[in-house]
Amino acid sequence: MKTSETTLSVHSIESFGTHDGPGIRMVIFLQGCKLKCLYCHNPDTIDTHGGTEYEIEDLVQRAIKMKSYFGNNGGVTVSGGEPMLQAKNILTFFKRLKEENIHTNIDTNGRVLNHPVMQVLDNYTDLVMLDIKHVTEKGYQYITGKKNAQTSFNFAKYREDSGKKMWLRYVLIPEITNKPELLHALGEQFKNYKTIEKIELQPYHKLGIHKWEALGWTYELNDARENTPEELAQAAQILSTYFKEVKIN
Repeated sequence: MKTSETTLSVHSIESFGTHDGPGIRMVIFLQGCKLKCLYCHNPDTIDTHGGTEYEIEDLVQRAIKMKSYFGNNGGVTVSGGEPMLQAKNILTFFKRLKEENIHTNIDTNGRVLNHPVMQVLDNYTDLVMLDIKHVTEKGYQYITGKKNAQTSFNFAKYREDSGKKMWLRYVLIPEITNKPELLHALGEQFKNYKTIEKIELQPYHKLGIHKWEALGWTYELNDARENTPEELAQAAQILSTYFKEVKIN
């Protein structure tokens, strides 16, 4: 990924996002991801060589113009792709946003935890939304195409140790991630964490299939079905015994 020190490689920008953190938010979807999740609804963000270069200061000024809409709860969310692949540049971006008293949020899969990422987390990130792909190594490899499910748990532990706020996100796929035993395992993994404010459950859908087809890629979850209302309610009930708040998006 070729990005100058003053720019971010951006896939798209949503000006009035309401599903990517608290309040009304400017959501910046960065280009590039090292995972290729089977259910990815934005597969066009995966290629690290795509994207449009945006000057960081231009993005800051755009956020400043939106401050009246942010109110007390809103702000800027950086998503992807995987934003932490551009951590050095996010560091510059978030530092400027905090100078302007703008709330910052990172939506990440937690796979990267190097020094620049730690600097971003420790100094300039008000909230982390961490995507948990699966609780088992076999399941993680099946969904992401990569090894080492422990990376996201290590990321969560680092955030927990900092004492700073975190939300979890988890996609519910019947018979793949939405099984009672997996939900209990997820709860057990995080039941003693103090920084987790909520877990957001993302019901599985196939809205991104046309993007896979446009890229000439095979969508391998064609046989997966959407959750029934009863299954969603059961998943929320199980997780509510472990987390302060469970939200079905």
